[in-house]
This record gives sequence, structure tokens and C-alpha cells, in this order.
Amino acid sequence: MSAPAPSKHEFPFAAWTREVRQSALREIHTLLARPGLLSFALGMPAAELFPVAEYARAAQHVLRADPEALQYDLPLPRLRAHVVALMARRGVACTEGEVFITNGAQQAMSLLGQLLVSPGGTVVTEQVTYDGMLNSLRPLQPRVLTVPTDPQTGMDVDALEALLAGGERPSLVYTIPEGHNPLGATLPAASRRRLAALARDYGVPVIEDDAYGLLRYDADAPPTLRSLEPEWVLYMGSFSKIMAPGLRVGWVVAPEPVVRRLSILKQGGDLDVSNFAQRTLTAYLDGDPLDAHLAHLRAEYAARRDAMLSALEEHFPAEARWSRPSSGMFVWVEMPREVDTAVLLRRAVEEAGVAFIPGRAFCAEGGVRGVNAMRLNFSRLSAEQIHEGIARLGRVLHPPAVLASV
Repeated sequence: MSAPAPSKHEFPFAAWTREVRQSALREIHTLLARPGLLSFALGMPAAELFPVAEYARAAQHVLRADPEALQYDLPLPRLRAHVVALMARRGVACTEGEVFITNGAQQAMSLLGQLLVSPGGTVVTEQVTYDGMLNSLRPLQPRVLTVPTDPQTGMDVDALEALLAGGERPSLVYTIPEGHNPLGATLPAASRRRLAALARDYGVPVIEDDAYGLLRYDADAPPTLRSLEPEWVLYMGSFSKIMAPGLRVGWVVAPEPVVRRLSILKQGGDLDVSNFAQRTLTAYLDGDPLDAHLAHLRAEYAARRDAMLSALEEHFPAEARWSRPSSGMFVWVEMPREVDTAVLLRRAVEEAGVAFIPGRAFCAEGGVRGVNAMRLNFSRLSAEQIHEGIARLGRVLHPPAVLASV
């Protein structure tokens, strides 16, 4: 039997998808499949630190005691109560009615974008930022404005104020004040107060991505934006970095009218977060293990961060500069201008069996910063593996004459 003749018609994709491209991070992931690779690339927590035994007991309890956990169901009030308590640790006072449960922080980004941004509307991000937010906004084809980002102090609030004073009224401003991905920066308290005031004075929603806020290793963190401005700051949190990404549970804290509209949008996408995941996570949290678990995570990740900083000092060229994060999972390294880290990545994988994410993967639309930079994740590998991986990467970078030929 012969194959049918090809259709003369093109498949009718939506107009916005015709220009869509795979995320640079996804493309890079295909390079990371080779066995034995020491990878600083993926922004993942350490699997060996997941509370597997405790979570298994919680899952068994739920399945034995509550077969309805495998049904459809509405968001679980008890889980929202746990989020309220968790937010108190971040200095945020909120009610259960202001908490909206999502399938991870990524879904929160998508829903907030749909809620706030009309097609072709304006959004403001930092020049170097998490590309997942921009990906979630692409169906809306927004006009993207950027403000500078400092590897130590985060968003340039002066630049944002200049945009607003000049008449721009973006649909949203997206920022990561704590444990910035990819820079590892912490926005200072004074800048946070100014940013909160700008949101209030100009009536511009600010999305505060706080996925790393509970992973603070040094001094006490500055106040969250949400604690400074509860009307115009929409807070996003996630259990992915403090429990496990596979749970796919995150949350938004926002005024109740915003929560009601988010609920309507979510029903059209996936109805609700997995009922089983919600109930199992709630059963785990009911046992009150989180203080000890978070203390263990902070101690272990702080040691891994210190191992990376020490290894960079020992093995990287003197011309390199890097951030010294007080929270989060990432160190941002800037090489001399002549180094293209996208080219360097292939050499590192092929010659040294080491991987990282080139900085240009985090450059917001239309920008060019990050060509000579790399993001290194320190949470996933052991301290010993970090020392070995950075030593290997350092050998690719030496002697200095190699830098000009990369």
C-alpha cells in the first residue's frame, strides 16, 4: 500500500509559535547526556538530601488512611495553612485566602503573565534573568524592557525608576531579590524598600520570585518585597528547592481578588494541583520536620558553596571574577571579554568532562550581556566533586594564552 500524498496545506500553528525557539537551557541539556560528566549546569538540589524516608512514610499514611487522595479535589486548606506558616519565616503576614497553590513556580509565572499582560503589552526584567519567565510570556508576545543587573547587588532600581518616571507603565516587573538565578545576587534592603515604593507609587505589579529565599547561608536576609508592599507585590515560592522538584508544588501570595482570578485561569489549564501530592506533602509537614530539614540543607549547601569558592580561587585564572552568594544555588563567573563561554562549554565537555551554563542563556531578549560569563551550580555535586570539576575546568582555561583562542 503506497503512502498517502503529502498535504499541500501547512499545519495551522498559532502565529506566535512560528517564531518560537527552544530554550537555550534546553538545547544545552542535550550536550549533558554523556556518562561520567561532572555537571555544574543544572539548577537542581541534591537528590541525596531529599527527605525520602519521611516522605515515603507520609505517602503510605495517606494511601492507607485516605483513598480519596487519588481523586480530583480542590486545593487543600491544610496545605495553605502550612504555606502561611512558611511565609512567616520570610517575614510575610498573609491569610490562607491570599495563598494560591500551583504546579511549581513555573506555572505561577505562566498564570501571572496571562493575568497581567495583554498581548503586546510591556514587561520589565533584569538584563540577566531566569529565562523561564520570558518563556512563559512568549505566547503574549510582550515588549520586553530591561534594566541592568549587578552580580553582587541585583536589579538597578535607579534604572527602573527612570523608566517609570519617563512614562513607561509595564504590565509587570519581574525580579529575583534573593539568591538570584543566575547571578547569586542579593538585593540590598534599601533597594528593596525603593522598589516596593515604586510599585506602590506607580501602580505597577512586581513579581517577586523567591524560590531560593529559604536557602540563606550567611547573615539574616533583607526583608522580602512582599513584606514591604502587600498590595502591589505578588510573591512566588516553591517546594522544589527545599523539598524536591518532582513534587511540582509551588505557591503565589497575592491579594484575594488576584487569587480568585488565578483560580479561574488554572481551571482552564489543569484544574488543580495533584491531590495526592498536596495531601502527601501536607502529611509530611504535619510532622513538623521542616526546621531540622532546612538547617541540614543550609549547612550542606553552605559547605558546597565554600568548596566552590575555594576551588575557583585555586584553579581559575587571575583575570576571572565571580560572585560570592549568601543564598541560593549559583555562582556567576565572568571571564575576560575575549572568551565566548558557549564555545568554551563544548571544549569543557569534550576535553575535561565538565559542564556549565553559558551566561548568554540568561540574557533577556535583545541583550548581549553574558557572552563571557558562566553560571555554576554548587548544590548538586559533593564538595569533593566540586573541587575535581573546577580543577578540570581550570585546566581548560590555562595557560592564559588559551583564553584568546577560545
